[in-house]
Amino acid sequence: MNSRSRNISLAVGLALIISGCTLAKVDVNVVSERTSLENQVLGTYNSLSEDMLLVASVRGVSPTGKIEAPPRHTPEQLDATRALETIAFHADDIEIFKRFGWIGENQEGLLTPFKRETPKVPSEELKSFAANYSEAEFQQVVSEVNQAREVLMMRVVQTNENFTVKDLPAIRKVFTRMNHQNSAPGSKVQEADGRWRTL
Repeated sequence: MNSRSRNISLAVGLALIISGCTLAKVDVNVVSERTSLENQVLGTYNSLSEDMLLVASVRGVSPTGKIEAPPRHTPEQLDATRALETIAFHADDIEIFKRFGWIGENQEGLLTPFKRETPKVPSEELKSFAANYSEAEFQQVVSEVNQAREVLMMRVVQTNENFTVKDLPAIRKVFTRMNHQNSAPGSKVQEADGRWRTL
C-alpha cells in the first residue's frame, strides 16, 4: 500500500472514529416546573416536621448545668407544630375511616366525609370501633385534621419566599398528590374531574 492510500485510509478511519464519538447518546434530564414546585413544597413541608422535632426536643439545662429559657417560637411556628401533632394523633383513626369508606381524599388536599355505613370487616375489634364512634366524634376528627392541613398549607406559603397566597391552589395540588399516594388500597380519592374512585 502506498503512502497516499495509507493517508486516505488513516483519514477515513479518523473520520469514522470522530463521527462515532459525536453520535454518543446524551441523557438530558429536564426538571419540569411542576416537579420543581413539588420539590419546593415538599422541602418546606419537611422542614416544618424538623421544626416540630426541635420544638419538642429543647433542653432547659445547658451543658454547664445552668437553666436556660427555651428559644422563642412565633405563633405561626407553634400553630404548625400543633397541626403536625394533630395529624399524627389522628392518623390511626383517619386510616380506619378510609378503610371503612367513611372519608376520602379530595382535590383540595383535605378529607371529605361520606355517609357512615356499618363496615363489613371480619375483625371484631374494628366492628366495635365502628359501633362506638359517634357521628359527633367522627365529624370532630375530620374537622380537626382538615384544619391542621389548612394550617400546614398556609405555613408552606409563609415560610418559602418563592410562594405567595396566589400559589395556594398549586400547593393544594401537591398536597393532594401526596395524600393520594399515601392512601392505602381501598381508599377513596377524588379525580381532577371531580369523580371519586377507589384505589
